[in-house]
Amino acid sequence: MFSKIRKFFGPKKLAEGNKIVVNCEKLETRVALLEQGSLEEYTVERVNDENIVGSIFKGIVRNIEPGLNAMFVDIGFEKNAFLHFWDAIPEALDAGLEPIQRGGKGGGGNNQNQGVGGKGKGKGRPKKRRIQSKDIPSLYPVGSEVLVQVTKGPIGTKGPRITTNISLPGRYMVLMPRNDQLGISRKIEDPKERARLRKIMGEKLTVPDKMGVILRTVSAGQKVRYFVRDLAILLDEWDEIDEKSAECKAPACVFKEPDLIERTVRDILTDEIDEVLCDDAESVERMKDLIGIISRRSKKKIQLFQSPTPIFEKLGIQRQIDDAFYRQVWLPSGGYLVIDETEAMIAVDVNTGRAKNQDKMILQTNIEAAEEVARQLRLRNIGGLIVVDFIDMRARRDQMAVYKVMRERLRNDKAKTQALQISQLGLMEMTRQRLNESLNITVNEPCHYCQGRGMVKSAESMSVELQRRINGVLAKGEGSHSELVVILHPDVMERLRTHDGELFVELERRHNARLTFRSDASYYREQVVIADAKTQKEIRE
Repeated sequence: MFSKIRKFFGPKKLAEGNKIVVNCEKLETRVALLEQGSLEEYTVERVNDENIVGSIFKGIVRNIEPGLNAMFVDIGFEKNAFLHFWDAIPEALDAGLEPIQRGGKGGGGNNQNQGVGGKGKGKGRPKKRRIQSKDIPSLYPVGSEVLVQVTKGPIGTKGPRITTNISLPGRYMVLMPRNDQLGISRKIEDPKERARLRKIMGEKLTVPDKMGVILRTVSAGQKVRYFVRDLAILLDEWDEIDEKSAECKAPACVFKEPDLIERTVRDILTDEIDEVLCDDAESVERMKDLIGIISRRSKKKIQLFQSPTPIFEKLGIQRQIDDAFYRQVWLPSGGYLVIDETEAMIAVDVNTGRAKNQDKMILQTNIEAAEEVARQLRLRNIGGLIVVDFIDMRARRDQMAVYKVMRERLRNDKAKTQALQISQLGLMEMTRQRLNESLNITVNEPCHYCQGRGMVKSAESMSVELQRRINGVLAKGEGSHSELVVILHPDVMERLRTHDGELFVELERRHNARLTFRSDASYYREQVVIADAKTQKEIRE
């Protein structure tokens, strides 16, 4: 009895519930999302990094490329932003949203008057001509100014991607100031709740004409006053943006996407989060002030975490972050994933590993792999085209079971994803929205030793190349370089000493030369210096 009482009132174990952990340091801020102790999302923002995704710019159209159906817009960066014609057309709601007809205050019933089919609808009102891609060059000629929002940051050699379909995300809704559509997220599945939200959208919210609103998934179960307050905040925000864009000269930034702390409060700190732990007192107070405007009840969830041990190490997060950079990821059943990230595609190979080769074990390994792949995509923030090579399964029902697990796990991903059923070759093709560089590219840089290959030449390969180089130097020198000093890595030196010594003695005899070898532990394996013993000058080919 007493143990149950202590369990109820006592502190929760670190592995229980959903937690947001925030680590604030001088050079960077890190945010980790834990679900039952497992790291699901990890975001890093550094002091010198500039996150422009979501920011709004007033740009100038510099050139139009009809062959690409795109234009390039100067928004003040080194590379012009890419605006596809389709991103300049007022977009329809995607399949993940249910369209809602306007009604009540501020609606004007315009969507109802423009309904499809029924006779007499829209009578007496001129039908608005739909903008098409061929109209874009005349709407935005070269030299014209355009208000755009960044949808994808610069990745590699590509500049940012932009759209004229501006949206301002709030706590419970997204305001679309240039699109008059209303919608509700289809992730809200309860029919009664959907009906309640439809009624609120149609009767209780005063959405200005020519503007639209989308209710986010977190709006489920929330009171009307929260929506009214959220809408008022977003409308004030848009008024400031509109006013600033009218005053400033292009190219200029008229709205900057909030920093990581504010985005965390806005997007991640939902009712599903049990606790927020942060190791910085100033950031704790800031988060409480931000969430207090939206939900006073959520202020109690934010706690200051004080410990001599760094917070990420104390909670076991750092180990999980380190694992995210490994190419090989182990599964509970003994199988493992091999993840290879390229510029164009992500390849994931599923292997049985220590698991026994039986149908039930294969299915179990593939199900674990599907769950882990969905987690790794979120954790590593990788996107684009993804191909997963599952272990071959004979039964179609097993393939569908793995597919359903993947679809279910992808529902937790905020990025837009699409997964196809497993093909006859045992491959699952997927796409995941890519807004920024992956975690691997953000934190790491290509190795200047291996030039990004991820591998270095073996000691045997280096011995072969060294024989070839020395032979070339002695042959070209024609006696001028009869004494050489060769400095190399200890691994290569060990190879020469134990296996290939006679081959270099033969080189000395053939060219009547003298070779001296020295090892240097500071050299990397592929680094070799050949110098003239008399002048001590390096000989370059």
